[in-house]
Amino acid sequence: MPSIACNALILATVASGVVVSAPAAAQNEQFIPILSYRTGPYAVNGAPYANGVVDYYNLINERDGGINGVKILVEECETGYATDKGVECYERLKSKGPTGAAFINPLSTGITFALTEKTATDKIPIITMGYGRADSKNGAVFPYNFPLLGTYWSAADIAIQHVAKELGGFDKLKGKKISLLYHDSPYGKEPIPMLQVLAQKYGFEFTPIPVTHPGVEQKSQWLAIRQNRPDYVLVWGWGVMNSTAVKEAAAVAYPREKMIGVWWSGAEPDVTPAGDQAIGYKSLMLQHGAGKFPVHADIEKYVYAKGKGSTDSGKVGEVLYNRGVVNAMLGVEAIRKAQEKFGQKPLTGEQVRWGLENLNLSEARIKELGFDGMLKPIKISCSDHEGTRDGRVQQWDGKSWKIISDWYTADEPLIDPLVRDVSAKYAADKKAQPRECSKES
Repeated sequence: MPSIACNALILATVASGVVVSAPAAAQNEQFIPILSYRTGPYAVNGAPYANGVVDYYNLINERDGGINGVKILVEECETGYATDKGVECYERLKSKGPTGAAFINPLSTGITFALTEKTATDKIPIITMGYGRADSKNGAVFPYNFPLLGTYWSAADIAIQHVAKELGGFDKLKGKKISLLYHDSPYGKEPIPMLQVLAQKYGFEFTPIPVTHPGVEQKSQWLAIRQNRPDYVLVWGWGVMNSTAVKEAAAVAYPREKMIGVWWSGAEPDVTPAGDQAIGYKSLMLQHGAGKFPVHADIEKYVYAKGKGSTDSGKVGEVLYNRGVVNAMLGVEAIRKAQEKFGQKPLTGEQVRWGLENLNLSEARIKELGFDGMLKPIKISCSDHEGTRDGRVQQWDGKSWKIISDWYTADEPLIDPLVRDVSAKYAADKKAQPRECSKES
């Protein structure tokens, strides 16, 4: 494999309050690796997300002195969104720090698939907030995978719920044409099984349309869309693919208000390159959107006011920055939960896995953390590693995202049979014995 640059945050980016991994790490530090991509065609989305993650870890160290006195130790490794590089980063970082990696967050469904068995063997949880394997909601089969806040099967269902609402009811879906323009990768393919289930249930015609990495060539796909005239186009893109899709839709006069992106296709970099052509484009929200909330005031006070921020202060509060902040908070709170059982000290990945599986953030706790308005309560269990499956829809007005829907909750009774079937097949293929969740504590 090619050599990968693993960037110590203080040295590689900005003066930072996050403790940097060193050969002789202090013994009261919790190591958290950061797999990121600040270069290449996906950097427009990867960089702001990573900035949010870094800034929240900085906040915990600067404001609180760490997690109950245990400082956060990090090292960032550039993957370029490439699966082989992601695996190399994981192997390089998994044993660092006094107790090894607390968890891994690959920000890539492809890397997630490649690491699922490795992380289980190494007993290191893999957090895939809003992405990853949809079947890993079943914690009985996937004890170390945590697709927090929403899987792509939940996203697909929420998207179809919104289409039905716009049409005037689920019965109006019958006979409609819905296309999926997707990144031809494990990420883009993940919603297809659920959309096939939904098409069969509601009677709409479903057409998947792949786009080759990195997504800058889409003319043939949009010519096909113009010929087929679908009633809606769902967009499962990432990086430059998203803004290219908006531009190509305009080129063939496909109405942007009939496009609905997944929550990874609904950030500022996905629409601003298209200018006024993006007006009307919609996307799902992974609960939160853009904007500043109480946690941002603390980030500005304890991180940016000290010159330790990871990005331009004007970027604080953008969609993907906020997603990075939310993701980092959930990991920190899982560690905090695990400390209740195992002590206020650096924990192993196996111990943090217990914290994740017992994570229960109430509305009051979310408000206390400064995330009121960004996040709804979430409770994880052995059988449910997703925890919550709520979303909304936003629309770009040319200057900012506007929320245009009430909350949707994915149809769990509809999704769960698919989760059970696919996860059972995985367990059978891998000769893995599912846990008995009733016996877990």
